[in-house]
Amino acid sequence: KLAQEQDLYVIVDWHILSDGNPNTHLKEAKAFFKKISARLKDYDNVLYEICNEPNGGTSWQQIRRYANKVIPIIRKNDADSVIIVGTPTWSQDVEKAAKKPLKQKNLLYALHFYAGTHKKDLRDSMIRASEAGLPIFVSEFGISEASGNGTVNTKEANRWIAALDKRGISYVAWNLSNKDEACALLKSSCRKTSNFSFKNLSTSGKWLYRLLSGASKS
Repeated sequence: KLAQEQDLYVIVDWHILSDGNPNTHLKEAKAFFKKISARLKDYDNVLYEICNEPNGGTSWQQIRRYANKVIPIIRKNDADSVIIVGTPTWSQDVEKAAKKPLKQKNLLYALHFYAGTHKKDLRDSMIRASEAGLPIFVSEFGISEASGNGTVNTKEANRWIAALDKRGISYVAWNLSNKDEACALLKSSCRKTSNFSFKNLSTSGKWLYRLLSGASKS
């Protein structure tokens, strides 16, 4: 409700990482989405991301099987909400989803990238999937290396944003924290919990601020 009052969307994310295959905890995922979609069904600013980053060799067919079990549970409570489906290899293999998309409506397919690691090859794959008609949503990206740390690459980040904007693909940056790593948007020295200033932002944070605001602060 508070997010809605501020004209903000909320992504309810079932996080797949160390377990790799979303089917590993299918029973728990079904129970969670049954409960949370019943609770949030009247909010039109809620998106459901049903499997964040399938990995470890998990195939698109396995993800499809999982999605076909979970999506109907959400739809019983919320008939027209937007549902985001993860793709293989930490939500990078959108071309595999494009070859055999799910049949349900109001779906988006997740793409994650980190500009310091993922460059032209993944960007070209995204473009091919988009041109094939796959509705893509970048539910996580950073301008650091894939670890979330290391150096930032603003040149590649700018190339990514240009490619996404050209195709009307939305994106969400990771992450709003003061953790001592390159992808954090706040400096590790920042101890504030509100009323942030430009000087509190990290290199990643300043880049994102300029991108979203059109500002040219130094």
